[in-house]
Amino acid sequence: MQYYSLKNKSIKSSFKQAVLAGIAEDKGLYFPNKIEKLNNKFYNDLINLSELEISFEVMKQFVGKEINSNKLIEILEDTISFDFPLIKLSKNIYTLELFHGPTMAFKDVGARFMSRCINYFINNTNKKVSVLVATSGDTGGAVASGFNNISGTEVIILYPKGRVSDIQEKQLTTNGKNVRAFEVDGSFDDCQKMVKDAFVDKDLKKTHNLTSANSINVARWLPQSLYYFFTMKKFAELNILNKVVFSIPSGNFGNICAGIVASKLGLNIKHFVASTNSNDTVTRFLRNGKYQPNKTIRTLSNAMDVSDPSNFIRIKKLYENDLKKIKNNFTSYSFNDNETVLALKEIFNDYNYIADPHGAIGFLGLKKYLKTNRNNFGVFFETAHPIKFRKTVESNLDINLKYPYQIKRILNKKKRKESIKSYEELKEAIMF
Repeated sequence: MQYYSLKNKSIKSSFKQAVLAGIAEDKGLYFPNKIEKLNNKFYNDLINLSELEISFEVMKQFVGKEINSNKLIEILEDTISFDFPLIKLSKNIYTLELFHGPTMAFKDVGARFMSRCINYFINNTNKKVSVLVATSGDTGGAVASGFNNISGTEVIILYPKGRVSDIQEKQLTTNGKNVRAFEVDGSFDDCQKMVKDAFVDKDLKKTHNLTSANSINVARWLPQSLYYFFTMKKFAELNILNKVVFSIPSGNFGNICAGIVASKLGLNIKHFVASTNSNDTVTRFLRNGKYQPNKTIRTLSNAMDVSDPSNFIRIKKLYENDLKKIKNNFTSYSFNDNETVLALKEIFNDYNYIADPHGAIGFLGLKKYLKTNRNNFGVFFETAHPIKFRKTVESNLDINLKYPYQIKRILNKKKRKESIKSYEELKEAIMF
């Protein structure tokens, strides 16, 4: 499989090169040269295949021959070594829980897959890789866990000061010595800009082998398509085959972009709903055709506080940069914090289910879509365990949440973090 830069198609790369580089030399995102539909036999057998068998069939074309089949199966087995429960809330509303991994967020899948691919590529070499990642909350924790004490790697995490939850910050700052956490005086978009600036910094490139662990990296982004296949298998078991809508809480848009890849692979998905908070750049784009990011707004759903989502360029490419084609298969709604709180209460009171603020927005988007598309079945993604947003959930639902083991074991650990205000400070800290 070859990849190319979305800024310049003549800049090409193998899977290995794309993973280790993270982003193309022109700051463009890597994109597969082609996406081949999986054959009819695979889909006819889907209901009988294990999640590991599905994962291998989905991922092997994107990896190509650069990881042998036995090793790829081993990597995937480790990547998906936890549950992905589909929970029925009503006759036509379901939620997919993606928080049963080590850091209790959907990003565990991509982070684990990427870390193990990098470990495979640099194993038995003298090469050291510096993994640079910006996080609005959950990405950093998942990457820190995925790379924790992985030999040959140094992990550098940037997160916006005061804009992640207490538990998320614990997950960012209590890892092995190969993980450094930088608290940035700014927004997630400021953190993301620093990451992109680092990749074109000639001084850094001389001394560090940089790669990104954000969903701009193909190894972080593409494995997220597996959720959709696992879900559609479960719907096939329920004899629900062709009216399934996915509502995805969307910040940097990697998760929903991976779902569109799944549909390009032939998975029968009726429609995608990108459910966002008040950072509504894509919602406005679909309404007026103008892509105009505003200043990032702080919300209760902090992992989605992104005003310039990197992966939307990939989404446009998947729809051939045709706004009409996007609108045929893709809808976006935005919701504010007041609506989010009301949704948390509605889900709890009407369905006896505890959601987190991001899942609540996914629920709102699905509910709004189904209002005019009543004959469909819908799934909203519950992307993080409610405990990660304990104060918001407990205060609004008047409940006490229990700490799961994954969280309990880090509560008493001491935070290790460094504070910076500018890219120059980051560069100095990395180089010296």
